[in-house]
Amino acid sequence: MESERSMFENDDIYFEFDSIRLTPGAQEILTQKAAWLRKNPGARVTIEGHCDDRGTNEYNLALGDGRAQSAHAFLADLGIKESRLTSISYGEERPIATGQNEEAWARNRRAHFVIEE
Repeated sequence: MESERSMFENDDIYFEFDSIRLTPGAQEILTQKAAWLRKNPGARVTIEGHCDDRGTNEYNLALGDGRAQSAHAFLADLGIKESRLTSISYGEERPIATGQNEEAWARNRRAHFVIEE
């Protein structure tokens, strides 16, 4: 269970610049996450929305919220109960990559998933 949990939490989804639209790759990952959640009915998930550091703090908090909500809605549409899903935005506050280049920015435009049991 622990390795599955780790895989679940470490498999982020990524977004295009200034977008909350789920890519086909993100939808595939979310479909896999929904299958895992169905097999683990006691698990709850916090979906964290993140952004790169371009834009204002306020704008990026709203964009991060939109990203988390997009993932939340997709999982709910796949039958995961809303009561098991929580969304939060960290905007640009918790980058996983540093640097002022497209590679770093792309890694920071993400939704991250944390299992709460």
